[in-house]
Amino acid sequence: MNVKEKPTWKELPLAAVIPEPGTSAAYRTGDWKTLQPVVDKKACIKCATCYTFCPEAAYEEDEYGYFNPNYDYCKGCGICSVECPSMCIQMVEEASE
Repeated sequence: MNVKEKPTWKELPLAAVIPEPGTSAAYRTGDWKTLQPVVDKKACIKCATCYTFCPEAAYEEDEYGYFNPNYDYCKGCGICSVECPSMCIQMVEEASE
């Protein structure tokens, strides 16, 4: 293969392609974050903006209509905090365990 040619997805080595779609739920991807969102439910208006803008879909709705971050998948990017219209999400340093 010429260096200037890019391989198609079928030509990539097996290790570079996830063999089964939908397996990301089995892998916790939020372990490298340094900041995490904390939601003040007293200020939350349940608008779902955090859920809508989260690039990792790391927010889950509870039985009361609040959207809570799932820290197993949250990468701490802070987009939810910036987009929140009621400013009820604060980014804080992740506690070390």
